[in-house]
Amino acid sequence: MNPLILTDLFDNEIGTMSKSEAHRLGRLHRAFSVFIVDGGKMLIQKRHRDKYHSGGLWANACCSHPVQGETLAQAVPRRLKEELGIQCTARELFSFVYFTKYAPDLFEYEYDHVFLAEYSGTCDFDRDEIEELQWISFGELEQRMLERPQDFASWFMIAAPKVLCLLQQEKNSRDDRG
Repeated sequence: MNPLILTDLFDNEIGTMSKSEAHRLGRLHRAFSVFIVDGGKMLIQKRHRDKYHSGGLWANACCSHPVQGETLAQAVPRRLKEELGIQCTARELFSFVYFTKYAPDLFEYEYDHVFLAEYSGTCDFDRDEIEELQWISFGELEQRMLERPQDFASWFMIAAPKVLCLLQQEKNSRDDRG
């Protein structure tokens, strides 16, 4: 198993650690989340119920970790291909740090880089990673997040509103330019 890249609070690499150990000890590590949109819809995934954390919860289309020696520009397309069976271009929107405790010895502490891609084709997803994929309108997603936040992964509840806000700002800017 490839080790995760440990970082400080400014995303400077400070070492590596196995994935299981980093999550058991709650060590800050580099990660990425890819949001995929098509017009006014977003692709979300229901994480496989047997995942060691957040199983059965809805999240963004793809999330993972770069491995030692791999840039985010290399890791994002690799995981899109492995997890969803797709190829598309993603651009980084923002990053944030979050911490979630799932059990006394299971933590998610990530410096998460958030990417956005536009894609309208089909997906041949990894069924060991994902139970279900769904295209959902932005409005319906907002409503579900307000009414049933417990159905979504913790990082998604932080990142998705920011992604939706940025998409709305970009739309407004295009509309203003006419």
